[in-house]
Amino acid sequence: MKSKEKEEEDVSYRRYFAVTHARKVLRQRFPTKPGALQRNQLMAKLQGFEFWKKTLKEACFVVAPMVDQSELAWRLLSRRHGAQLCYTPMFHAQVFVRDANYRRDNLYNEVCEEDRPLITQFCANDPEVFVQAALLAQDYCDAIDLNLGCPQMIAKRGHYGAFLQDEWELLEKMVRLANEKLSVPITCKIRVFKELEKTVRYARMLEKAGCQLLTVHGRTKEQKGAMTGIASWEHIKAVRQAVNIPVFANGNIQHLSDLKSCLQETGVQGVMSAEGNLHNPALFEGRSPPVWEMAEEYLEVVRKYPPCSLSYVRAHLFKLWHHTLQIHQDLREDLAKVKTLDGLADVSKQLKQRCQEEIARGTDAKKSGDLPFPHWICQPYIRPAPKEPVANGNQTSEVKKTVCQKRALEDSDGAGETLSKNKQKKRSRNPKKNFSPEQKPKYIKCEQCGNPKGNKCVFSLCRGCCKKKAFKEVADCPSHGLRFKTKADKRKAEEEERKENEKLDGSAPEMKKGGGSPQPLADPHAELQQQTQLPV
Repeated sequence: MKSKEKEEEDVSYRRYFAVTHARKVLRQRFPTKPGALQRNQLMAKLQGFEFWKKTLKEACFVVAPMVDQSELAWRLLSRRHGAQLCYTPMFHAQVFVRDANYRRDNLYNEVCEEDRPLITQFCANDPEVFVQAALLAQDYCDAIDLNLGCPQMIAKRGHYGAFLQDEWELLEKMVRLANEKLSVPITCKIRVFKELEKTVRYARMLEKAGCQLLTVHGRTKEQKGAMTGIASWEHIKAVRQAVNIPVFANGNIQHLSDLKSCLQETGVQGVMSAEGNLHNPALFEGRSPPVWEMAEEYLEVVRKYPPCSLSYVRAHLFKLWHHTLQIHQDLREDLAKVKTLDGLADVSKQLKQRCQEEIARGTDAKKSGDLPFPHWICQPYIRPAPKEPVANGNQTSEVKKTVCQKRALEDSDGAGETLSKNKQKKRSRNPKKNFSPEQKPKYIKCEQCGNPKGNKCVFSLCRGCCKKKAFKEVADCPSHGLRFKTKADKRKAEEEERKENEKLDGSAPEMKKGGGSPQPLADPHAELQQQTQLPV
């Protein structure tokens, strides 16, 4: 069993080795031309506006960090059509430090000279872990961004993103430590508070801690989903006037005209787009091309720069074809079913052919909905605004039902009419399957983490907790397939057997030496003579 100090020393060594190996790979890939990837090692860390002007090249059109959506292929497509700066998807700092495969699949494999300038974003809630992850990533990007703007439920469960915006002491420590330890600048992406003054104090605190660039999403953490609403450019403008570092604005960007209006009203250095970019990658060019044109170009980039997860590609095509798939529902189902890149390309060809047939027939697609352009043109998706509640109690409940309309829970008998589509498919395969929540088995929780415990676990724990305890106590748990004690006993027996064999091998020569005088060999001729002299 290793001591705690020895384990910490081993972990530190592995992290150091990972950083050293990453730098070695970069030197092998770019032996003669340093380029942007080695810029961090050749020049001092720039700050504030100097960093924005020299490293980011005064970037004004920015593609937002989007989980599973701002991968290398999409970033390169966006750069072809006017994007000047891109962010990686948000990475989980703790997983990035712990898992070498996670680092390789999400960042190390996406090294590309065309993909610069680039900022890597992390979510974290521990200063030490955040810095360790940033140290492993800093040689692959131009800056490290701390995500303080994610409002999703997973961020609430993991305690990161916008759900850290009230813990100013922790955030100040994270930003200050990263600014001291990293060779690249530290940036932050935040959401605003309802109070204008509190938002300004929040921004100033991050600037004082060492933040060199601030991206302000003009919505609060409560403004998401059906309650998204309009972003407040007033808050962004107040932050820009209060700090002495570059500021990017985020929110309400659907067309190039919106971008210009935001720059003029807020005075920021750049504007970031997320959903607008997903529905129209040519947003920064001021163009609205046909959807199949962007789809074909994106698939071409995906093939040129593998590997790219098929789920990412499928999600991008759903966004690009959002309005068209409302009309061609069968293609929507085909897009969801295909499992190869060639299959996605075939669906794209079918969509292109149908749209071109509509154009040849002179179909007026504007009359089919409230879209400003025909459905085959790249254009933003405008989320319907929630209805205002009415003062009367009865009317309020009706409004809530229309705003938050969800599928009703299934009845106790599990009637097929109230089941989801997925459960109806399962029932078609197994008619006897029961979906009644009352009859579902109640799992006993693990004593340590609350997950369902193993039914026959020796320690009454889930597999993860059982593995830790069994390893610590050198014990077996047959239900989870853990054999630490058995393996230890086997190793001990093999070791004892090996030592016994060594002893026997050492004593064998002595027995040969001390065994008395050797007996002479019998002479066959003499024995034959004796036999002939015997009487008959």
